Amino acid sequence: MKLSDIARQLSRDVGKLHFARPVEHVYNPLEYAWAAHRVYLERFGKAPKEALLVGMNPGPWGMSQTGVPFGEVAAVRDWLRIHENIERPAHEHPKRPIEGFDCPRSEVSGRRVWNWARDRFGTPVRFFRRFFVWNYCPLAFLEDSGRNRTPDKLPAAEREPLFAACDLALRRTVEHLRPRIVIGIGTFAEARARNIFGDEVKIGRILHPSPASPLANSGWAEKIEPQLTALGL
Repeated sequence: MKLSDIARQLSRDVGKLHFARPVEHVYNPLEYAWAAHRVYLERFGKAPKEALLVGMNPGPWGMSQTGVPFGEVAAVRDWLRIHENIERPAHEHPKRPIEGFDCPRSEVSGRRVWNWARDRFGTPVRFFRRFFVWNYCPLAFLEDSGRNRTPDKLPAAEREPLFAACDLALRRTVEHLRPRIVIGIGTFAEARARNIFGDEVKIGRILHPSPASPLANSGWAEKIEPQLTALGL
């Protein structure tokens, strides 16, 4: 399967699921931001890759706005050169509007990821020759307050069908890209990859760039370099 086929099937699979309170709004950028996501997959998803970097799920100011994993607006527009029309989800949270590339907010995690890629590799061509970035879960979950709820905090009855769909999509992505190593950006993605692949594929982890992490706030890019070196990258 092509990456675009995998993403389309994943979008359909998770689109059938239902989530109860405290989740009030579910954003699926594989639907309303499909134009940008498709460009990302088709432009940068050529196999094989040396390493697949896997995040958790879209952030409110990143992939939720641009359709690109860790998709901080300026990085996607100015470095990846993706600037497609972004539609709006049917059930939008008033505190978390989807403004696409007009969004004035900058997602810290995404800025850190793509600035590291730019500073280390210079051009997207050089980065994507070796790496690809994928989010395990394509959905963003918002509570009534606007607070983000991560997939691991969902009740088991909701997690299990969601994880089944996301596990299958990640397996298909790895089969397509044939990476030497799958690297979880943070402990959640690493754990999901180990659960899916066991000893079939080499699995690693790097520090998550979230501003909620004190370690990430004191030189994230500098901290992941020795982690990547230890993984042979």
